[in-house]
Amino acid sequence: MQLGEVIRTYRKSKSMTQEEMAYRLGVTASAVNKWEKGNSLPDIMLLAPIARLLNISLDTLLSFQEELTESEINEIVCEVQRQLKEETYDEAFCWAKKRLEQYPNCEQLIWQLAVVLDAHRLFQNIPVNQDYDEYLCSLYVRVQNSEDEVMRSRAADSLFGFYMRREQYDKAEECLKYFPEQNPERKRKQAQLYSETDRLQEAHKVYEELLFSGYQMLSVTLNGMYRLAMRENDMERAHMLAAKQEEVAACFEMGKYYEVSGRLDIATSLRDAGAIVEIAKEMISSVEEIDSFQKSPLYEHMEFKKISEEFKAELKENLLQCFRDEESYGFLKDHKEWQELLL
Repeated sequence: MQLGEVIRTYRKSKSMTQEEMAYRLGVTASAVNKWEKGNSLPDIMLLAPIARLLNISLDTLLSFQEELTESEINEIVCEVQRQLKEETYDEAFCWAKKRLEQYPNCEQLIWQLAVVLDAHRLFQNIPVNQDYDEYLCSLYVRVQNSEDEVMRSRAADSLFGFYMRREQYDKAEECLKYFPEQNPERKRKQAQLYSETDRLQEAHKVYEELLFSGYQMLSVTLNGMYRLAMRENDMERAHMLAAKQEEVAACFEMGKYYEVSGRLDIATSLRDAGAIVEIAKEMISSVEEIDSFQKSPLYEHMEFKKISEEFKAELKENLLQCFRDEESYGFLKDHKEWQELLL
């Protein structure tokens, strides 16, 4: 709402006439009438008394809205986009600036308008203008300091790109602190920075760390989906997901152990003796190479902790103990190859 609308709305909510309001403020009823119609504005010295009289905050009086509805934000953004197509960039820029002066605390609107104006400059090759740069940068910075983590990350992401395009790498790196430590996007941007500033070894390492953690996340996710399928006795889906796990392990060059181990549960649940024996053989024989991914060219810049021979021996023994479990594998007690495997 405009200032006059706010005054009229809250005056009426208190069942106060224009004359009564004018009397209490020491102005004429005509002045109050002009305010409410938008024909004039109160003197700045009257703003605080008006807010106190109406029992509202100055932010409310001045329509400093913390939030607009999603529909209202979309309407404003669409109007700016229309103006960018049909009018000059400067006209659209000035119109957007006035809207933000009306709603200086609506972080979603601030960020979206900054992105729209910034992107239009980029794609339409609008000449560099320091006034535009400074204003758009100030909008990103304002939202980057938000108390809302989502808005903070969005603004930091936009501001990072803003600085990178201008080769202001120190400022771009400052934006990274607004991303959570474990956010993969923070690491990806760090790698990009290293690459642009010729720190190539560091860039390689960070990208490889992202790749390795990406495998771990994919593997855990597929395993969770696989276990849901098993609980629902959806064997067709379980087979498909186990196959995907195997493909992912192969794609990320994790080694034979990780490729085949996902198939064991299905074979066990189906009591498929032949499949169980083959999978168990492959798992046991591949324990010695369980760290083969450390030698993959995909991770050649990473530093891995060496897997000791003692750990491998312990893992092998644990596998054998698992395979000796009567409840799960007792039905294989007369299977010659199985018994030879457990020796």
